[in-house]
Amino acid sequence: MNIVKRLFTKTFAVLIFLTLVSSQNSVHAADGEALFKANCASCHKPLENYVGPPLKGAREREPSKDWVYKWVANTTSMVQTDPYAKKLMAEHGGVVMTAFPDLPKADIDAILEWADKYEAPGAKPTAGGAAATEAPKSDNTILYGLLTLILAIVALILLQVNSNLKKLTDEKEGEKSPTPVPFYRNKAYLLLITIVLFVFAGYWLVEGAMGLGRQQGYQPVQPIYYSHKVHAGVNQISCLYCHGGAQDSKHATIPSVNVCMNCHMAVKEYTGEPIKREDGTTVNANDEIQKLYQYAGWNPDTKTYDKPGKPIEWVKIHNLPDFVYFNHSQHVKVGQVACQTCHGEIQKMNEVAQFADLSMGWCVNCHRTTNVQFDDNKGHGNKFYSIYEKFHQDIKDKKYDSVTVQMIGGTECGKCHY
Repeated sequence: MNIVKRLFTKTFAVLIFLTLVSSQNSVHAADGEALFKANCASCHKPLENYVGPPLKGAREREPSKDWVYKWVANTTSMVQTDPYAKKLMAEHGGVVMTAFPDLPKADIDAILEWADKYEAPGAKPTAGGAAATEAPKSDNTILYGLLTLILAIVALILLQVNSNLKKLTDEKEGEKSPTPVPFYRNKAYLLLITIVLFVFAGYWLVEGAMGLGRQQGYQPVQPIYYSHKVHAGVNQISCLYCHGGAQDSKHATIPSVNVCMNCHMAVKEYTGEPIKREDGTTVNANDEIQKLYQYAGWNPDTKTYDKPGKPIEWVKIHNLPDFVYFNHSQHVKVGQVACQTCHGEIQKMNEVAQFADLSMGWCVNCHRTTNVQFDDNKGHGNKFYSIYEKFHQDIKDKKYDSVTVQMIGGTECGKCHY
């Protein structure tokens, strides 16, 4: 009987150990990708230009060894003194990367190693240089969940076998054993199942509650098909021409019909590349211009407003809860945050979708890592932060290389919540 019990204990321990080891290996293999998604994905892609340059091959392009560590830790001073940093900023529209002074070198290495090994989904280089079809990477979460469930069932079966063997041994030795309690009436088993169900139900409940109101990827159909790719991308129209409130007020504001007509009084037809919807169908851009004329009450033949106009009922995409305070000018003008940081690569979108989840964690992480743009009296930064004299002096005394938004109270509850 003792031999059977020891065998069961050792077998179960080995199974648990193998599960933990395989799970740990999976976590280590995904470290670089997880770090990339947590810190870099909003501005970088592995293989192509985005808000910032592609990360694949970044090590080969850097001017000197360990340059990337200095860059990640203190981008603000680097763009003022380092030629390669200035070149990167110029190539990407003057956007300065958010600094990550607390990101360990090991994490930076893991991100760059993952990027260097990254291959485009669906294609894998072969020895001859040709692309071979590769199955997309699958998430192993379900597999590990099933494995855990199977191990739990095996453990319960072995416990039952152990109980039956003990009963047989007792009967053989003439000892009277208590009547076994059925599984569904065993209090220990019922308590264990209740705890497991409670933990899983609590987890999914909390996850669901935290996701309420979020709409990352939301892409509604608008009354007029407006392509940001054509306007902000191809024609290089500044975001602030249409959304002028972004640098001067709390709200970015939706442009009125008059703003659209400033250009479309003259631009009566579209002559550019075909515009495709998400489903692959082609947009008749000239019909969309005619819709604009109907909203404006404009007659393109007589070049007069010959009927009453009405506002375009655009569908709002980005929504924050009523208890959250967000000021566009504070970020765009004072913080000098690029539009793409929150809205994604808007100049490449035809139909706009919500890029970020706009969660509290997402905002707080940005405040923890974004440097304050102090005025250096040389035309850089701004004077809004001139009241923080202590930090100005600390930087002069070399106590800090830079100051993050968190250090000036950017993560205090009252900054964002009424």
